[in-house]
Amino acid sequence: MTGYVIRRLVQSVIVLIGVSILVFAIVHLVPGDPIRLALGTRGTEETYQAMRERAGLDEPLVVQYFQWIGSALTGDLGVSFRTGQPVANMISERVPATLSLAAAAIVVALLIAVPLGTLSALKPRSPVDWFATVSSQAGLSIPDFWMGIMFILLFAGTLGWLPSGGYVGFTEDPVQWARHLIMPAVTAGVASGSIMTRFVRSSVLEALGQDYVRTARAKGMRARDVMTWHVLRNALVPLVTVGGVQLAYLLSGVVIVEIVFAWPGLGQMALQAVEARDYSLLQGTVLLFAVIFLVVNLVVDLLYAKLDPRISYEQGAAR
Repeated sequence: MTGYVIRRLVQSVIVLIGVSILVFAIVHLVPGDPIRLALGTRGTEETYQAMRERAGLDEPLVVQYFQWIGSALTGDLGVSFRTGQPVANMISERVPATLSLAAAAIVVALLIAVPLGTLSALKPRSPVDWFATVSSQAGLSIPDFWMGIMFILLFAGTLGWLPSGGYVGFTEDPVQWARHLIMPAVTAGVASGSIMTRFVRSSVLEALGQDYVRTARAKGMRARDVMTWHVLRNALVPLVTVGGVQLAYLLSGVVIVEIVFAWPGLGQMALQAVEARDYSLLQGTVLLFAVIFLVVNLVVDLLYAKLDPRISYEQGAAR
């Protein structure tokens, strides 16, 4: 296992290098001058040239890349052209909001997917199965922005139960933090839960048809124990895969949801960086997103061996 982890870490470093080169090249190919956009109509030519030199944009692209990646290795992701603040500080300010939204949304998704998918598999072609199929399809089809707006109109505008948007830190006021979190988390969690419901249903159906389940039932094991120790445990493996992908997606920022609810997350900040051609900020956030996906994928692979004893890692491959 240790050797496998080391190999995966080495592969992750190689992937990060490739992502950093690709992101750096694409960002600099985007039309528009970030210094001109930052200065607007106020700056003079002397100010423009001074800012270009201070940002290192007067250097060749190869030199700029190695300067940026060298600084990034020390935790220095540069300075935002738009705000003049260090990129690392701007990202760290947005992380709590993104973490809370992603964690709450994945909990909502699991609360939808696990019971609904399991009941659907236990009673195929029943009203429960029909409801699960229709609701999961609806959850995938309804746009996030429309669902969010409907929630705001109903729970904030009509009923007045919840705030329409914004973010309050947990340390500032836990109650207000939870009230502001409910609608964005449900909006983001419904789509993920709809995807995961299908995987739970198919995984439970597959597990129910296995020989070891029939053997356990023939030996007189209680139905609850069969479901807990044989069906659900084996059905968790594909769920962990899909759940890991959805969690990485949520941690990378749900842009539409963040915009609708004025949620100060990483996705909204990345979009603002694209609009402002803020090279340093965009490169830093995309590099962070790549790290998130790599870390989540590694954790998911390691969880496989814990959930299923038949899975082991030997010579860099799953046996």
